[in-house]
Amino acid sequence: MTIPCFPKNVVLIAGGVGGARMAEGLARALSPGSLTVIANVGDDEQFYGMHVSPDIDTLIYTLSNRIDRKQGWGVADDGVRALGVLDTLGAPVWMKLGDADFGLHIWRSWRLAQGATLSDITEEAARRLGASARVLPATDDELKTKIRTDDGWLDFQQWFVGRRCEPRVHELRYQGASAARASPAAVAAIAAAELIVFAPSNPLLSLEPIIAVDGIRNALATARATRIGISPLIGGKAVKGPLARLMADLGLTACAESVAKRYAGLLQAFVVDSSDGAQADSLRKTGLAVLETDILMRDPADAERLAAEVLGWGAANLANDNIRSRS
Repeated sequence: MTIPCFPKNVVLIAGGVGGARMAEGLARALSPGSLTVIANVGDDEQFYGMHVSPDIDTLIYTLSNRIDRKQGWGVADDGVRALGVLDTLGAPVWMKLGDADFGLHIWRSWRLAQGATLSDITEEAARRLGASARVLPATDDELKTKIRTDDGWLDFQQWFVGRRCEPRVHELRYQGASAARASPAAVAAIAAAELIVFAPSNPLLSLEPIIAVDGIRNALATARATRIGISPLIGGKAVKGPLARLMADLGLTACAESVAKRYAGLLQAFVVDSSDGAQADSLRKTGLAVLETDILMRDPADAERLAAEVLGWGAANLANDNIRSRS
């Protein structure tokens, strides 16, 4: 049996820790220069007058092996002396920003003030910090994930970090998405891709803000590439983060089938955990090709193992036209 070659142009739609882990796995499995990651910016926020891009930074730190692997975000062995000074001066310090973090945020804000786009800045940061894949924001325009809770409307970071996801959620809004222009570089990457992977990220908080940008959705829907999603749930539970509880708050069933429905019209195939066989059967009835495997990424080697399985399965089905015919 001939093992299919992996695609040479792969795009990952990603946000959050799960997205960063998948990005690392794909970068390890693919040839250098084969992977482009399109990142969520709905989490972006202003702190102390600086532009902070948490999802972009987690991707860059992970892909450059700088990430604090214990917590899944931030820089390994980073200090918080700057935050300590801010605390002493009476500033709010609920958003934990490390000293190395501050360096990147200062640089990004400086470059934005010079007139550079977020896309240019992100690509340059990834290159200078040694990331093993290209990283692009979904848009250079302002896009904010807003959350209506029992305590009223909150910005994502206020709810997620400041309030520790405690207030019950009633509604999500991706403010600015309808007016935002998709990053031209991101649209070009999607058009050139042979394979597009939707990371096992929180669909509501990490991926849908990307898809809500009209130019991105249209590019994905019309892409010639095979499009495969990966479930972020195992047995109805999230590996990390508030997805299961958030779905319950919004009246959604926390299962792989519900996640796949969020990407209706954009996917030809879906990957679920081996323990979710019933979900796999239901998904196949909707016309999706389904791969059942161990989707838990315990470490970088495990992420590479999952990436290789997805790439090999996608390439084999693409060669046989088994996935494309379902679009």
